[in-house]
Parts: sequence; structure tokens; C-alpha cells
Amino acid sequence: MMQMRTHTCNALRLADVGKSVKIVGWMENVREVGGSLAFVVLRDFYGTTQVVVEDEADLKVIKGLNKESTISVEGTVRERASKNPKLPTGEIEVVPTRIEVLGRCRYNALPFEINRSREADETQRLKYRYLDLRNPAVKQNIILRCQVVAALRAAMMEHGFLEITTPILTASSPEGARDYLVPARKHPGKFYALPQAPQQFKQLLMTSGFDRYFQIAPCFRDEDARGDRSPGEFYQLDMEMAFATQDDIFAVLEDVLPPIFAKFGTYNVASSAPFRRIPYNTAMETYGSDKPDLRIDLTCKNVTSLFAESEFEALRGQTVKMVPVSDCKLTRKQIDKLLDPESQEQLAAELLDQAAAEEEIIQPQIVEKRIQRVAQRPAAGNTAQLFFGNRNV
Repeated sequence: MMQMRTHTCNALRLADVGKSVKIVGWMENVREVGGSLAFVVLRDFYGTTQVVVEDEADLKVIKGLNKESTISVEGTVRERASKNPKLPTGEIEVVPTRIEVLGRCRYNALPFEINRSREADETQRLKYRYLDLRNPAVKQNIILRCQVVAALRAAMMEHGFLEITTPILTASSPEGARDYLVPARKHPGKFYALPQAPQQFKQLLMTSGFDRYFQIAPCFRDEDARGDRSPGEFYQLDMEMAFATQDDIFAVLEDVLPPIFAKFGTYNVASSAPFRRIPYNTAMETYGSDKPDLRIDLTCKNVTSLFAESEFEALRGQTVKMVPVSDCKLTRKQIDKLLDPESQEQLAAELLDQAAAEEEIIQPQIVEKRIQRVAQRPAAGNTAQLFFGNRNV
């Protein structure tokens, strides 16, 4: 039971019409209509509710407040004459009998609009992080993380894993990045190291007789940013099993991860068990990566034999691969963005359409016949974009 309020700003519905309620939150917006009527959008963590101020005394209170001031509203729920189907509370409004100011926002203008904070300068967002986090879109990211972690915990514990928290202040150990060091106050000249991963601790647990361990582990690595990792601090699902084979580990992950991605992922789909096993050499040969995203259908085709006797020295005697992009409609400018002009790894882009002759990077008479032979293969078509490179991708 809530004592400060009877309902949240996302709880009231048409069935609540006629009830006396008390809601609290931030004034997201105020719209005055004449001198005797104002519409206030009140927002809390859960959502928004419209408050219609018709009393002169309450209107005077509202006029003296800036946006993002916090207020408490006691009043009666009534049906809205003009409903908003886009809002959960769009069928009702609250007519106040009493408005209490809980906290005044001192500033007439905010550094950015709350609901558009993601468009603001990053420095401003970090400086006023408490305002940025009021944006429902930003807030949802934190909610999503909480839900994913809770689902992971439940799934891992269903498989008999114990969640064990390992130390943060520890000794330095050989890892793939530099350590973050913390001075030891009572031991001048000595330092603790923040763990890059709980590797040694979980091995200690296994040798101690713990059969299955996991944690949502914080990892601290002093390294440059990567495409799939932020520098500094990140979290990972860390696990270890005793007396287990590779297939035992796959069996657990095939049961734990797909439901998480299907429920919380952007596309509501996930790989089903069993996971596809791709040998390392095959992955590098076909996808150019040992961790390919199989949702993307771009694959490398080895066409070295077609260029074995090429007059173009950069291709002759080299491994030549092609990436066909079906139904590609990229302009030359867009292609230039994909191919770094400073790089020598990407040698040519051939557009097999009406503009091909004008947009070739390599002179057409050198590779024209070989390109046409490639185009006749099932992997390419008349509207395919072919990207070539003279090294193993």
C-alpha cells in the first residue's frame, strides 16, 4: 500500500472515474487556456496523467512553477471529453481539489528537452544525467538491463548454478589488457588491481568442489574501444562447470540464451537449439570473421581462379575474394564510404547495371571478361554489387 499516493501516473483508467485519488510527480508540461483553465501533464516513473486545473487558487499555484517542479495532486477522476488513444491514461483526467508543491525547479529553461535528451550534446547529457534519465526512452534502457539480468539469473539457477560474487580488489594477473590499479593506503607503493575477468576465482571455485558457478561479473580493462566492447568497465555472464565437456556447456547455453534474446531482443527472434557449429577456418573463409552475424547474408566467394592470369598485377597470383550484395542500389558516393580510399586491401567495386561503365574503379578492359564470368554464377545477378579484395578477408 502506498501512503504518499493512492495511484501512480500510469494506473488510472476509465473504471476509476469518480474516485478520489492522490498522485505525485514532475510537471512535464503546462498549457494555459485563457485565464481560468490549465492542463498539466504530470509524470512519474510509470507514466503520465493529465490534470485539469479549473480552480483559481490552484491555477495561481501552477502559474508560479517552472516545468519539472514536483507536485502532489489530490482530486477526482473524470472521463476526458477529448480522449487520447495513444496514452494508457488517455481516457481520463484528474480534477484537483488540492495541489501541494513538493519541490520547485529553480530554472525557467532546462539545458535540453527531457523527451528529446538523446538529441542533446553528450557533454550536457552527462552533466545533467538526472534529467537525461527522466527521458522514458533512456529510462527504458536501464529497465531492460534489469529485466535481462533477472531472467538470466532465474534461468541459470534453474540449471543448478550458484551465483557467487568474486572479489573486486585483487592482485594483478596476466590478461589481455592493462589493469586498473588502486593504491593501497596502508601499504605505500603497493596496489590492488581491478579484475579484468573472474578467471582465477572461478577456477579456484571448481577446484574447491563447487560444481556450477555463475555471476553477472563486472570486468575492468584499460584498453581502447572496440566495435563490440566499451573501454573501462563492462559486465558479462560469467560461468564455469566442473567435469563438463564442450557439449555440456553448449546444452546449457542453448537452453538459457535463446529465450532471453527472443523475449528482449530487438527482432523477437533467436537461434534455436542446437546452435550451428562452424569450424574456425570455414568461418574465416566464408564470413571473414570468427564470430559472424548469421542474420546478415553477406558471404565471401573465392574467385582466385578467375584472376590467375590477370593483367592487373595487384590481382595476379593473389587470393581474390568477392562479396556479392544482392539487389544493391548504392551510389558511387555510398560505395566510397564503404571502401576506405587510403586502404589497399579493397581493390575494386564493380556495379553490374547500366551505370557500370562509368563507375568502375579498375579500368573495365582489364577485368571486364572476368567480371562477367563471375556475374554468371548463381551467387550474383544483374543488379548485384561485387566487392573484391586481394587478401584473405
